[in-house]
Order: sequence, then structure tokens, then C-alpha cells
Amino acid sequence: MTYETMVSGYLVLPKGEPIYSEQATMIQLEDEAAGLFVVVKQCPNTGEQKISFTHEEWPQIRQAIDRLIKVCRDKDEVQP
Repeated sequence: MTYETMVSGYLVLPKGEPIYSEQATMIQLEDEAAGLFVVVKQCPNTGEQKISFTHEEWPQIRQAIDRLIKVCRDKDEVQP
């Protein structure tokens, strides 16, 4: 039998914070027997919240997020 190593997730959190920080965001792969999904989880200690999406959905989700991030940046640049 052969084995392989697979990266199945990332943890994004403020530098210096512990991995259980409420500011931590976990991005990981999950498989519910219908193929892989990307799952984003937050607040693991206070009632986990998550979203999941397929690779087909991602381009539209990313485009919408990028547009709203641009609105936020533009708004920040205008304010004194």
C-alpha cells in the first residue's frame, strides 16, 4: 500500500494569537460523499458558523466578494 500527503486546510488568524482564537478562520476541504467542498468556519469556541461551496460556485462567490471589498476600500479612502 502506498500513501500520499494531502493538504486539507489552512488556519488564518492574527499573528501571535493562539489557534483557538475567536478571530481564527479555518478553511478546509470536506467530502460529504458527493465530492469535495471548500468550507470556511469561524468562531469554533462560541458556536461554529460555516459556509461551504463547490469549485463551480467559487468564481461567482469570489467575484461578489471582490466587488464588495472594493467598495469598502473605496469608502475608506474617501473618509478623512
